[in-house]
Amino acid sequence: MKLHIIAVGTKMPNWVQQAYQDYAKRLPNNYLNLIEIPVSKKKQTQAIITEESQQMIQRIPKNAMIIALEVKGKSWNTETLAQQLQDWQRQGNDIALLIGGANGLAQSCRDQADYLWSLSTLTLPHGLVRVILVEQIYRAWSLNHNHPYHRA
Repeated sequence: MKLHIIAVGTKMPNWVQQAYQDYAKRLPNNYLNLIEIPVSKKKQTQAIITEESQQMIQRIPKNAMIIALEVKGKSWNTETLAQQLQDWQRQGNDIALLIGGANGLAQSCRDQADYLWSLSTLTLPHGLVRVILVEQIYRAWSLNHNHPYHRA
């Protein structure tokens, strides 16, 4: 199983890149794959959402389980995420985690998703979502491997 983070935005601030890399390098090699989608240059919001979401959908690996990060999705605690990672690993399919851009995800992404997951009911900048997501993936992985990082 491999986790593919498919995220809108190719020019993240240095602090986002550094924080993301700090957690990503703690995970086993080839466990995590970041796929960046360019921000749409279109003018109208719906056209932006549609273009970015279409590009995201095209980058989802075949047979991958799709998890859309969505403010209205279900909230998971760290232990639930750790259990999900174990379950997904047993199933063997890759996982695609979708992070929309500033305007969010198209309904087509939400419709294709196996899960809608909310990191918070707050609206978060998509760069910060990358950092929170990779940190929580690392925390859940640590919990599953009895690593001392997670001390609940």
